[in-house]
Amino acid sequence: MVHIVGVKFRKKLRLVVADAGELQLAHDDTVMVETKSGPLLGKIAPQAAVNCAVKNRDRAYPRVLRKAEEDDIRQEELNIRMERDYFRICQTKIQKHGLPMKLVDVEIASDGSKVIFFFVAENRVDFRALVKELAGDLRTRIEMRQIGARSEAQRVGGIGCCGRELCCASFLQKFCPVTVKMTKEQGLPLDPEKISGVCGRLMCCLSYEYENYVKLKEGLPKLGKKIMTPQGPGKIKQINVLTKKILVDLENGIPFELETDDYRPDMLIKQK
Repeated sequence: MVHIVGVKFRKKLRLVVADAGELQLAHDDTVMVETKSGPLLGKIAPQAAVNCAVKNRDRAYPRVLRKAEEDDIRQEELNIRMERDYFRICQTKIQKHGLPMKLVDVEIASDGSKVIFFFVAENRVDFRALVKELAGDLRTRIEMRQIGARSEAQRVGGIGCCGRELCCASFLQKFCPVTVKMTKEQGLPLDPEKISGVCGRLMCCLSYEYENYVKLKEGLPKLGKKIMTPQGPGKIKQINVLTKKILVDLENGIPFELETDDYRPDMLIKQK
């Protein structure tokens, strides 16, 4: 059995599930968690299950090392102040060197051994001079990490056009490919303003129902095809798989609605 808890980190908007081991933890407890980037200070999330037991040992959960001590909390408070200062310093130096990059975030390791600067850029950037200057001024190990537009939105967070918190900042564990084909398959308008997220890329939620639409459209004709309806021949203008309606423009100019359940393959008019 694995005893898991939900942990919220300051620099990670998503809730992280961690293995508490033998520790008995309560809501709002501050803990140190072993992660890929080193020990991180986090807080047991109130909305998450605490001390739940699961049988899945195939998955590797981050491990809760211990409850945080006063020194850990003081270091975290110091890191918060220093990150603001480091952000301003780095931004000034980027402008000084005229580098084509946008600084997004700064993260200091919990033990203060490393500073990571996250940035976005259209192309690769030669930041060797910048790193050398930063390392000399800040007297610590410097890492510059280029991220994409989606990762920028994930780190910064925000509200989507649906009025809810961004999926990438709340529950998505990884980004899935999103294509214009998914938009067409769901009959959505190809207006960039309506199908793009705050990151400027196609919205992640376009992929959520795509497979269902594909299944529901199995055996149905494509848009623009001519079919023979009970009211005569016409061209398919729209297919709504949710309402199970096929909108057909008849040759006499009158629109006609056909139930998807009433459609048969032999109704399709073969093009010569």
